[in-house]
This record gives sequence, C-alpha cells and structure tokens, in this order.
Amino acid sequence: MTYEAKARAFADLHVPGTPLVLYNIWDAGTAGAVAAAGAKALATGSWSVAEAHGYGDGEQIPLDLLLTVCERITIRQDLPFTVDFEGGFATEPEQITANVLRVVGIGAVGVNFEDQIIGETGLYGIARQAERVAAVRAAHQDLFVNARTDLFLKEKDPLKHADLLPEALERAAAYSEAGASGFFAPGLRDPDLIAQLCEKLALPVNVMMRGLTLDIVREAGVARASYGPLPYADAMQAIAERFTNLA
Repeated sequence: MTYEAKARAFADLHVPGTPLVLYNIWDAGTAGAVAAAGAKALATGSWSVAEAHGYGDGEQIPLDLLLTVCERITIRQDLPFTVDFEGGFATEPEQITANVLRVVGIGAVGVNFEDQIIGETGLYGIARQAERVAAVRAAHQDLFVNARTDLFLKEKDPLKHADLLPEALERAAAYSEAGASGFFAPGLRDPDLIAQLCEKLALPVNVMMRGLTLDIVREAGVARASYGPLPYADAMQAIAERFTNLA
C-alpha cells in the first residue's frame, strides 16, 4: 500500500458515532501487542514514550530517539500509524515542517500537534497556532493532522469548561482552515459539551478516554477515542503487582 493510500485509509477510520479506538503505545513491543489484539491503527502517546525511555513529557525526549522508536514501530507493523508529536519540537514554522517531514519519512501517516507552548503554562494565540498548523500541513498533503487544544486540560474545574467552548470552536475553525484534519480536545469530559463540539464542527472530534466510556462518546458523535497515558500506567501497575505477588 502506498503512503497516500494508507493515509487515506487512516482518515476514513474517523467516523462520527463509530470512533476509531486508539490504545496508545510506546514502543514496537506494545505496538505488536495492540496490533495482534485487532487494532485498526496505532498511535503513540508522548508521555508514555518519554516515560518508557527515561524522560519527562514536554519534548524532553530527544527528537532523534523519538523518531528511532517510531521507526521501529513502522518497520514491524503495517497498520496506519500516528505519532504524538507534541508541539513539533520547534517554535518556528520552517523548522516544524522540517521535523514533520522526518515523521513522514519513517512512514507515519498522522501526527498530534498541540497548541500548548512547550515549557510554559499558556497556549499559543489562535493566529500564531494556525500558522504552525499550516507548517505541519506543508509537510505532506495526505498527512492526518490532529490539531489538539489544551484549553480544557489547563482549566481543572470542569464546571468552567462550558465557558471555554466558544474559544475551542474558534480554535478548531482556525486550525481547520490552516489544514487540520481533526480536532482533539483532551480534558473535556462532559458528554453534553462533547456532543456540542461534535455537532458544531465539520472536523472529526477526538477525546481522551479518561472518565468516559465508549458508549458515551459514540452517542456524542466522537470520531476518535484515545487512551493517552492510561495504558502505560495500567501496564506499570500490573508489572508492580505481579512482582509484589512473587515476594
């Protein structure tokens, strides 16, 4: 299958109400386990990859190491594969494009690209982030650019999330115009707000499956359900428990 065909096949898996389930992986071994269990696509989680290799999240893992880990996944598995690429490991558009070209070069057909300013607490302004999204899109016309907003993660009080919905919609519209393929809103857990987001956006919506069930997100119209760091945390807990039981 050509890169373009695989990228289109991955995009076609994003169906509102029948979400693509991505149980996030962190190396070739976990990719193989998830693939053998019947996954339709594979996705890394930045926190898990970093933690598994002795780094903190937030682009602390060296880019070359991240790409090596991801290349081992694409060498071993033929499923569509998307990389959690955080902020692109750069601030300026030209370098973002160059870095994403390297992701495309190892065979990944998608990236997550977030609007948080790496190393700081705030988000990029909408216009600035739209420029950055356009830089990701410039790497390849068929790449699935999953534009992530950290609006809801930054606001810890879920009762205030409704007030953030207008800005989320504004960001989604700007990112879409800049070339985004999907919109990711981790931290949003209110089913009604998720449903509103899905209803008002033309882009397929991705949510993080923390405090949610697949039945809830299906009913809301979600097109992509990610598990983020939860698989890693569960796996590490299981290992610790098994060792404890040996003692």
